[in-house]
Amino acid sequence: MNKYLRQLFTAVVALFVILGLSSTIIMAVRANALNNDPRNARSLYHQLGAYRSAILASDGTVMAKSEPVNDAFKYLRTYSNGPLYAPVTGFFSINQTADRGLEASRSMLLNGEADSLIWQRAKAMLTGATDQGASIETSIDPKLQQVAYDQLGTRDGAAVAIEVSTGRILAMVSTPSYDPNKLATHDTKAASQAYNELSAGQNSPLINRATSQLYPPGSTFKTIVASAALETGDYQTDTKIPAGSSYTLPGTATQLPNAEAQADGVNGQISLQEAVAWSSNTAFAQLGVKLGASKVSDMATKLGFGSTITIDGTESTGTPMTATASTFPSDPTDDKLALASIGQGDTTATPLQMAMVAQAIANNGKLMQPTLVDRVRAADLTVLSQTKPQTMANAFSEDSADKLTTMMESVVTEANPQLAIDGIKVAAKTGTAQIGTDNSAIDGWVIGFAPADDPQIAVAVLVHNTDVYGSLAAGPIMRAMMQEALQQ
Repeated sequence: MNKYLRQLFTAVVALFVILGLSSTIIMAVRANALNNDPRNARSLYHQLGAYRSAILASDGTVMAKSEPVNDAFKYLRTYSNGPLYAPVTGFFSINQTADRGLEASRSMLLNGEADSLIWQRAKAMLTGATDQGASIETSIDPKLQQVAYDQLGTRDGAAVAIEVSTGRILAMVSTPSYDPNKLATHDTKAASQAYNELSAGQNSPLINRATSQLYPPGSTFKTIVASAALETGDYQTDTKIPAGSSYTLPGTATQLPNAEAQADGVNGQISLQEAVAWSSNTAFAQLGVKLGASKVSDMATKLGFGSTITIDGTESTGTPMTATASTFPSDPTDDKLALASIGQGDTTATPLQMAMVAQAIANNGKLMQPTLVDRVRAADLTVLSQTKPQTMANAFSEDSADKLTTMMESVVTEANPQLAIDGIKVAAKTGTAQIGTDNSAIDGWVIGFAPADDPQIAVAVLVHNTDVYGSLAAGPIMRAMMQEALQQ
């Protein structure tokens, strides 16, 4: 009898252990996954029935907030000027998990469930007050955001502005955009229809073109090749390099021409500065081959290529907001290296990545971690966290940065005077990447910073699938953004 009792006792203990382990797995290990499962109706009602705090621009402008409503969900998420800020905020929807923007990266803080808010939750429970979560104060400048959005208009493209010394993102625009309010509605049928319409096709406006879409950067990539050359110590701004009106890609019969006669140089030679100013394809294709794939690739890597870039958030605050890794080909043949060195072929980049390149040049070679959130503030207005500038890499020397700045100034003073701003020195690099069947269309680019002698703002602009040079498609947008930022 005692034997059977012992066996029964052992079985009961084992069942309790299994129950404890399964409960632990469900409540701790799989809690986030289960809460985020769209099939979890209880979680849906819990999330939508909870007050969700505001997302604010740098001047206090409300980008997203929750308003009380008389339905089962209690609160409705609303977005002021939704399409303007959509790439920053993302959306909070009745039938789609927040998977982008700050609604995703700071979700646990916004809804009050983050570990850092445990005392605020306890205080709310004891006092009977509404648990309000934490508000998110961003670095976005509403006026600069509006200028970039208006300038891009109906075109397919993106614009990013970064504060040079800190890495704070001052503007991040993606067009075409969308209205998050259409996804936030409590009408499940309308929300589903809106999501299906917005998410359809490769050109979905839900895609943040500034961070999640890769494009050939064209001649803006020449700044990276130039920095690699300067860092060898063998090149100065006046160093003569091979150019010419045409260059035969190694091992092929393919001819690579220049867009401007000035880019040909004289007697097949051109100075490095003139090669940047006039965007000489023949010079930079040959320079890339001469430097070798390793040196160019190493410089691109130092500037962020090859790695996913975290813009905001951690696993403890939600789903981190990241930028797709920009690419430079691995071990390319010389013909492919030549094309990659002028930002064509297998070289691709996000607009954020190229804004970071401009920021590093403006910041004496120091690449800063890009950030969107300045601080997180509890409902009682206490600051829970404040973002501090972080250096990602010391990509190149201050001397190389100074020389790159000089060369980029000549892009404006010599080749593109329409980009100049009265009384302000502007450093820039334009780009015109050929895309489509038979290179029939263009991705127009420009990157730059100002003032060149005391850099405050770095900008990258992309206009996709256009029919004019980058200097004409993207250049005026950059100029307008700089003017707005520097007049404040």
